[in-house]
Amino acid sequence: METTRQSKISRLIQKDLSDIFQNETRKTHGTLISVSVVRVSPDLSIAKAYLSIFPPEKSQEILESIQNNARSIRYELAQRVRFQLRKTPELMFFLDDSLDYIENIDTLLNK
Repeated sequence: METTRQSKISRLIQKDLSDIFQNETRKTHGTLISVSVVRVSPDLSIAKAYLSIFPPEKSQEILESIQNNARSIRYELAQRVRFQLRKTPELMFFLDDSLDYIENIDTLLNK
């Protein structure tokens, strides 16, 4: 069960990560990255961000690039939340495949 503090921090991180990725994807036309969910550990030291990436063909390549640049993303996030959080959590990025799963179920139901 997630505490109120964890949910507030996860919403804050989700909003700021979305802004960071939106600014970065403006430079690369044709790519869209959205942060679907952020889960924060109970001790607030780790944040797991689940990303939806469009187009799905490039998703694994883009996710690897994001994981390689996690330190700089964390630094930029820390600059944004420095007055709300004492310590910025470590960021872990995962691919959110829930939309693909829903699409697969829809096609199976239509058959």
